[in-house]
Amino acid sequence: MESGTRLVRHAAVCAAALLLCAGLPTAASADSTTAGPNLLADELDAYWTPARMEAALPADTVKGTEPGPTATAVAPAVDGPRPGEYIPPSWSFEGIPQAGTFFWTDATGTGRTCSGSVVRSPGRDVVLSAGHCLKGSAGTSPKRRLAFVPQYHDALKPFGIFPVRTNGVHVPQEYYDLGEHAGAEYDFAFAVTEPNQDGTRLEDAVGGLRLLTGAGYYHAPVRMIGYPAGAEKPLECWSRTTRWDSDDPADPGVFPRIACDAFVGGTSGGPMLVPWPGGWAVIGVIGGYHTGGNTPQVSYSAYFGTATRALYRAVVTGAPPAGPRLASG
Repeated sequence: MESGTRLVRHAAVCAAALLLCAGLPTAASADSTTAGPNLLADELDAYWTPARMEAALPADTVKGTEPGPTATAVAPAVDGPRPGEYIPPSWSFEGIPQAGTFFWTDATGTGRTCSGSVVRSPGRDVVLSAGHCLKGSAGTSPKRRLAFVPQYHDALKPFGIFPVRTNGVHVPQEYYDLGEHAGAEYDFAFAVTEPNQDGTRLEDAVGGLRLLTGAGYYHAPVRMIGYPAGAEKPLECWSRTTRWDSDDPADPGVFPRIACDAFVGGTSGGPMLVPWPGGWAVIGVIGGYHTGGNTPQVSYSAYFGTATRALYRAVVTGAPPAGPRLASG
């Protein structure tokens, strides 16, 4: 695609996104008062010591585990860089307030981690991530010390720690019904948080990103942020997204695709950001096709469209979360 055509298309999808997103609620509350100390946040702050946070293993155990194709031929179900493709570098930095990482313990007590980002909401308390990161904590599943730490870096919690509410994890019903591969197009999730140790709501502490849906697949520039498990700092990379039509029947669908180096386990759920008036908008999260990609050089996202808008509205209106359907007797 020639550069002029790409710019025209980019402008067109941005204009369309303005119309499609007009109905999404934003942060409307001007009340930023605290609700008093949160004892659960105090308990989680004490549990998630620097050593435990550093030792937490990625929830996305496949992300970035393959080196990528080196042959000149493109095989079926290819995942990763194309021959000769330029892969923009990533680098460590201290993060942004609206991006951070989840910590929780699995059924064996092992610490786990995944990335996330704060999106604007009426309750000022919603975090966006990948469905494959949070599905085990949805519905009646135990939270197991599940909490979000915005701008985590160097073992620090600069804004405190925000527990995830009981029944506060929302994953699309289609993701449960189809599974993480056949349902790759629904690999996104929202978590509703409680205030931090001081009683401050999440968005009052760090601000929020605009959730952008229906905006197409082609965006430039795109800033991607993710938290590799065990790393002292998050990664960021500047690149562009394009359209990826799956050639793997096990992971069907159409997905945004982005080339950025070194995005490995733990980065799933990390946001793909585009500039937006007054800050940033999020157009995707690392996930979707092959739960975000099997190589560290290329990542994917589920497309943010009508299903994402529907799940967001369910979250902000207080609808009960979905969950695995009970098997009929």
